[in-house]
Order: sequence, then C-alpha cells, then structure tokens
Amino acid sequence: MKIERIELSLLEMSYVHYFETSFGREEKRTFILVKAASGGEFGYGEIVADRMPLYSYETTSTAWTVLKEFLIPSLFKSGITHPQDFYERAQVFKGHPMAKAGLELALWDLFAKCIGQPLWKVYGGERQEIPAGVSVGIQDSTEELLERIRTFLDEGYRRVKIKIKPGWDVHVCEEVRKEFPGIPLQVDANGAYTLKDKATLKRLDDFDLIMIEQPFPPYDLWDHSLLQKEMKTPLCLDESAVSQDAVRKALEMGSCRIVNIKVGRVGGIVEAIKIHDFCRQKNIPVWCGGMLESGIGRAHNIHLATLSHFTLPNDLSASKRYYKQDLIEPPVEISKRGTIAVPQSPGIGVNPQEGRVNKSTLRHEIFSG
Repeated sequence: MKIERIELSLLEMSYVHYFETSFGREEKRTFILVKAASGGEFGYGEIVADRMPLYSYETTSTAWTVLKEFLIPSLFKSGITHPQDFYERAQVFKGHPMAKAGLELALWDLFAKCIGQPLWKVYGGERQEIPAGVSVGIQDSTEELLERIRTFLDEGYRRVKIKIKPGWDVHVCEEVRKEFPGIPLQVDANGAYTLKDKATLKRLDDFDLIMIEQPFPPYDLWDHSLLQKEMKTPLCLDESAVSQDAVRKALEMGSCRIVNIKVGRVGGIVEAIKIHDFCRQKNIPVWCGGMLESGIGRAHNIHLATLSHFTLPNDLSASKRYYKQDLIEPPVEISKRGTIAVPQSPGIGVNPQEGRVNKSTLRHEIFSG
C-alpha cells in the first residue's frame, strides 16, 4: 500500500456521566483521530493522549506536534508500505508512544482493508467473542457507586473495576463486597499511593480482589516489588508497563503478577504483541486496558484482545458506556453473557461516521507525500 494522505482531527466528546480517578474528574474527552488514505481505502487510528498531562506526559498538543513535525514526514520520506516498517522506523524518535500508536493503528486498519482481512486475522487472533469488564470511576458517594455497579452488572459485565485513591479505598471495598460478595472485583489506583500507605494497601487483601492495579507511580518498580512481597493479592502494572523490556524488568524484580496491555501506552500494536507473547512465555496473565476510547479505538482494542493469552476480562465496554452517540456504526454492544462480538469486516470492521466526526472536530489538518 502506498500512503497518499494522512489527516489529523482534534475531537472533543462529552461523557454521558463524569469519570473520576485519582487524577481528578472529567466531563468530556479531547483526543486526536488519525486517518490514512491509500487507493480509495481509509484507515483510522485513535491517539489516547488527553488535553492535560495527567495519565502521561503526552498531551493532544504534544502528539499533534510530534506527528506533524516528525512522524508523518518520516512516513512519507521513507516510502513505508507496511505498519511493521513504520514501527521500526519510528524507533529513532524517543518517547511519545501515544502519538506513534495512533498513526500505527491507522496504518494497520488501512493495511487490513487493502488485503480484505479483519484485523484479528492479521494479528493471529483466535477468539470471536471478548469477555468484557467495566471500569467505574470515583463517585460522590458509596451509594451512587453501588447503584452504578448494579446497573453494569445487570447489563452483563463479567468484572467490575473501581477506581481508588487515598481516602476512597478500604471502606469503599467493604461496602462493595457487602453488597456484591461474589462478583469478580479489582481496584485501580493510577499511581496515587506511596510506600507510606503500605498498611492501607495491605488491608485490601481482605476483599478477595482479582488484582490491585498500579498502586505506585509509573517508574517505581522497586517499591512495587517491595509491596508485592507482602501481599497475597496480585499487583498489576499499567502505567509502568511501557514496553516489553520494562515488563521483563518488572517481572524479574517481582513487581507484579499481572500485566495490563494498552496499545497507546506501549507505542502501538507491534510492541503490544511483543508484550503479549513475552507474558505468554512466562505464564503471566494479561488483559487489554482501555482509555475511554471512542468506538474507533475500542474496535482496535477488541481485535487485539482476540490473541490467545488475554485470559482476564478486558476493559472493553459498550459504545453507550461513555458516549451518548459514538463515532461508529454499528455500535459496540455487550451481550447478556458479558461478551463483545469481534467485527468480521475488513480492518477494524466498523464504520466511522464522518458526519459525527466532523461535528466533534475542533481542528483538522491534511498532510500528503
């Protein structure tokens, strides 16, 4: 495939319900959509960097600059015709995995459409249905949290993840376990704690959690290893798991027992599959994390999660979970069995609606070789 044009669009979409983590509360999401064109086919990718550098140092502004000044010119200059080649070429530029991943995803979608295959087949996936879990943010009260969990369980979700932070942790888990004693449950701190909070974190062992996700800041593998030695609950790394090499070091140090794979965080599909394959070799469970993506990014995650070693329920929810009107047709839906069907059409297998994209677009730029 010969890349003829790359388009960047900065979008803003409001949530149907606020989403709060240890970083703060958000009412809407700003992100970049990448569109790649070749021979009448179009591939789409989503850049998960947000407006503010909270989850990551990357933002929509930095991603736009890196794409415009470095990644897109390099793509055209090198005459790249395969996503794998882009991944290798992009390694010359340090950092900015979310910017790299968004462009690589668009190229994978385009490549799969050009050869007439759904992405899951291109990746070597095996599943036709993906077990779905839901992520529930911090609420104004435990009563509101319990009601939202009840709603999601009624919709069929197989696993519930709740966000925690200092002051919203042990008592919340107690209330959730009282109300829902048997549900698969995990918690996510987004790096909000330090070793000074070890006593509090160790109390979470009492609640039969699947895992505690990212209790300490991203680059603190050592303190994660110290905490894991004293806890029976598996720790899972998210923000720390930035590459296959970082995962190797974390496992060698005993920093975790589970790994969350997010395409944007690790820099693209190629690196994500490397981590998946490495963890499979080491028999370390992995699952696919989400970044509140629109249906475009969500569809990409669904195809990745078809790989054999994604053995835990994933953060893959229905289109209506976050947005009143998603960018795609058909929408992503969850079955009463708690699964999401894998799209079978070429590429991501869903159709971005250009009218909806345009309606949400704040900025647009076109680049050609």
